[in-house]
Amino acid sequence: MQIKIAKDYAEMSRLAADMISRLIEDRPDAVLGLATGSTPVGLYEELVKRHKAGLDFSRVTTFNLDEYYGLHGEHPASYNYYMWEHLFGKINISQEKVNLPNGAAPDPEEECRRYEDKIAAAGGIDLQILGIGSNAHIGFNEPGTPFGSVTSLVKLAPATIQANARFFEREEDVPRKAFSMGIKSIMRCRSIVLLANGEGKADAVAAAVQGPVTEEVPASVLQLHPNCTFILDEAAAKKLSC
Repeated sequence: MQIKIAKDYAEMSRLAADMISRLIEDRPDAVLGLATGSTPVGLYEELVKRHKAGLDFSRVTTFNLDEYYGLHGEHPASYNYYMWEHLFGKINISQEKVNLPNGAAPDPEEECRRYEDKIAAAGGIDLQILGIGSNAHIGFNEPGTPFGSVTSLVKLAPATIQANARFFEREEDVPRKAFSMGIKSIMRCRSIVLLANGEGKADAVAAAVQGPVTEEVPASVLQLHPNCTFILDEAAAKKLSC
């Protein structure tokens, strides 16, 4: 596991954009795994700038980590909507190469199988972007999620619902379930970049990096990945002893 400490959020976002830009320049048909939430917004702004300067996304394929269950893709709080607002609508990516779980799928189990099969058919994910929850969840894999899990419909923890309420009019509007790539699905990715900023993530980062590998700290499994980089701002890194 590599740890890169940036002086602030802007530098964290640039460092992550550097890694993605290099991958696409080396492999124009790269498969990217993407995340949502507030943490990667700066990364996506950087990628849009680089696209305007010539970075070509026309052959890139993307898979998102998760999507709320019960929201159609046009819902303003859906992750599909988020991705088109922050990234896809501002770069030259093909809509056919953009993949997210279908939050309105009538058969959740079949949707999970379809998503896993589509990742496999694409040859797997070259680089997966992750955030980390205050309870150290990755994707929507809450504490206690088995490390052998694949894409599934998961129940969101109360802390996650509360944290995500800022994206909705009211906390009661936050869906209680979501589709999420499983931990095994994430660990299959050839490289992983986890982004964290702010003092509120410091405990989770320290537990993930320096604590025991345990299903109660989902992100701790990343200690076992052969090519994982944490990019942190100084506040998120403040409780690391290294």
